[in-house]
Parts: sequence; structure tokens; C-alpha cells
Amino acid sequence: MNVDIQAINERISKESVFVDKIINEVGKVIVGQKYMVERILIGLLSNGHIHLEGVPGLAKTLTVKTLSATIQTKFQRIQFTPDLLPADLLGTLIYDQSTGKFKTRKGPIFSNIILADEINRSPAKVQSALLESMQERQVTISDTTFPLDDPFLVMATQNPIEQEGTYPLPEAQIDRFMLKLSIGYPNKEEELEIMRRMTKEEIPQVKPVVTPKEIVRARSVVHDVYMDEKIEKYIIDIVFATRNPQEYGLSELKELIAYGASPRASINLTLASKAHAFLKHRGYVTPEDVRSIGMDVLRHRIIVTYEAEAEEITAEDVVRKILNKIEVP
Repeated sequence: MNVDIQAINERISKESVFVDKIINEVGKVIVGQKYMVERILIGLLSNGHIHLEGVPGLAKTLTVKTLSATIQTKFQRIQFTPDLLPADLLGTLIYDQSTGKFKTRKGPIFSNIILADEINRSPAKVQSALLESMQERQVTISDTTFPLDDPFLVMATQNPIEQEGTYPLPEAQIDRFMLKLSIGYPNKEEELEIMRRMTKEEIPQVKPVVTPKEIVRARSVVHDVYMDEKIEKYIIDIVFATRNPQEYGLSELKELIAYGASPRASINLTLASKAHAFLKHRGYVTPEDVRSIGMDVLRHRIIVTYEAEAEEITAEDVVRKILNKIEVP
């Protein structure tokens, strides 16, 4: 198959100009956190949801809110609490006395970017209601199904240190998140800039620089990013090494992995690698794209055994060993 890489490159270079505009605009408010901003854009361009894990105060909510303001999208922040009901999320039927009929009142899920704050604070039935909208991109209220707007992106935050009054997320739900991001503290220089910026009388504001239509169009362009067969096989090897590590010279991991990554990992690693190349204004995927996004795609899809937990070995340690072992094409 002959592929005109140069033509794809020129097209991607032209179509991805808006990425820098978004990053520069978000940078007016958010200091550092380049990793988080880029990964959220990858989710947006790949039509995948994102799970953000980090201690309070790391600007997770502010970053999502700021980003949505640059895209002229409808944004909703939903605070998940133990008494939240599915109807609070999706909407419900209410009786209209003037007409004597029931009418649908849509909930906050009918938006473009949803921030599900502290998702593990709500019980299973609320999480399963969110699951339908994430997976099917539709909502059922009574006997009527409503399609959700495009783009539709769920970003869920979770506080890893406070587990009192929380409900663990089912593995099936965690697997539906394309990426799981581990957000760290800023460095000294960044924190000094945050302190100066956020203690001024006027906090910087952002303006819209791109429309939802442009994001939807960019998604179709991301699919056209070229991926060589060697890179495809590299992705398959990485995912299969989580299931059968002994076949890849990683016998020491066999007793540490209870369940490897699902086929969603292969699909999402492919899409995310293409989106990562798009962010770098490139029309083709390199092994470095796969390696840089691999941890975010895999860290929540590998379940380690009790033996691994006893030895304080995490899923991240397992992914790191696999990425370092599998031969780069």
C-alpha cells in the first residue's frame, strides 16, 4: 500500500494549528500542567473519556473549566455525593399542570464537557447511569432515548488519599476511561508563578479560540494519521505482554498480574498515539508516541495480584517493566 506521508504531514500540520492556540490560551490561567492539558486534548481528539487522579488543589477542575472555555462548548461540573440520584445526573419527567402531561426535564449530562468531580463519592447506580452516557453517548429517560451532543467528553476526578465515604469504581467502568492521568505537584518555579498569579486582584480570563465543529472535524483528521504496520505490531506486543508476560521474557511478572489489559487497550493506545502525533503536528506515529502515552492507557487496565500488593508492586511498575522490555521497532 503506497501512502503519501508528505501529503498527510502537510494536511496534519495545517489542521493542527488550533492546538497551539488552545495550549497558549489555557496557559494564561494554568501554570505548568502541560502533561494534563495535552492528555485532555488527546481525549478530546480521540473521542475518549479521562480519569484524573490527584490530591486536592492541583487545578484539575480549573484546567478542565479553562479548556472548555477556549472551545466555546457547554460545560457542566457535577459534584458527586453519596445522596446523588441518577435523575440528578440524567434528568427526569415532571408533571405540567397547565397541559396535564408529563414533560422531560434534561439533567446536566446534556452538555459537551462534563466534569464528574470526585466520582467515587457516589453509589453504583449513579455510576452505571453515567456509564450508559459514556459508552452509548445517549441517555434514556423513562421510555425515550436522547442522543448526547458532539463532542461529548467525561472527565472524572478522584482524590487518592481520602477513602472514607467512597465507593470503589467497578473495573468495567474504569476500563471505559481512555486515559487515567496521575497528576503531580508543580515544581518550585511553577508554584511561585501560581502564587503570584492567583493572589492578584484580577485572575486572568481566557477567550474562545476554536469551535466544537472544528474539534469534530479534527477528529476525522486524527484517524488519517499514518501508522506503520511495525508500530501496530509493537502496540499488540505491549498489550499481549500484560496478559502473557512469560512469552516476552518477563516471567517474573506472571505471578504479579491477575488480569491483563483488554482489547480496549489496543484500540485506545492506537487512537491516543495518533492524537499525540497530531498534537506534535506530525502526520505519522513514531514508537515514542506509543511510549509516551502507554502508561496513561494501561495503568488502570492491569489488575495486580495480592502477591504484588504484598511486595508493594503497582500496576505502574508492571507497565514500566513491559515498556522497557518490549523491543522498539
